[in-house]
Amino acid sequence: MRRKWAWTLTMAMLAGLVSLGATAPPRAGGPGTSPQEVEVTAVVVDPSTRQPIVLLQGKRDRRPLALAIGQFEASGIAIALQGVTPPRPLTHDLFLNVLGDLRASLKRIVVTDLRDDIFYAQLHLEAAGTPLTIDARPSDAIALALRARVPILVEDRVFYKAERLPPKGGSPPTL
Repeated sequence: MRRKWAWTLTMAMLAGLVSLGATAPPRAGGPGTSPQEVEVTAVVVDPSTRQPIVLLQGKRDRRPLALAIGQFEASGIAIALQGVTPPRPLTHDLFLNVLGDLRASLKRIVVTDLRDDIFYAQLHLEAAGTPLTIDARPSDAIALALRARVPILVEDRVFYKAERLPPKGGSPPTL
């Protein structure tokens, strides 16, 4: 009985995700929007602003990308990078556990845009054979992708926009 109730609850939660912003995957974009896989090279602290920064590097063309993130997000990413398994699930671990119980899986994450100094990302999931795309903060998406060992992609236009931003106090745009 308990298992049936839990399954009903988890399916209702998945339906809620769909109603709260999950959509069908976007169609392929126009020129300059093809994503490339990146690797997370480090989480560092900007010495002048004390702002944590996650450093990404394109696997195709080795372009760097720096994203300013919060302290908690930096910890979540650093823990995953170090391969540390906490004694109890942290928020990102909990989210992946819930997805697993829902029989849904994270397939990849994509950093999709940079507008007004804010990065945007999407989680690409699959549940019951149906692809879903959910809006997410890039820092959370990266932390999830590292834990799930799925590709982290960045649209080419994001690299392009980030390269052309004037520096503001030495820190990169925020998430």
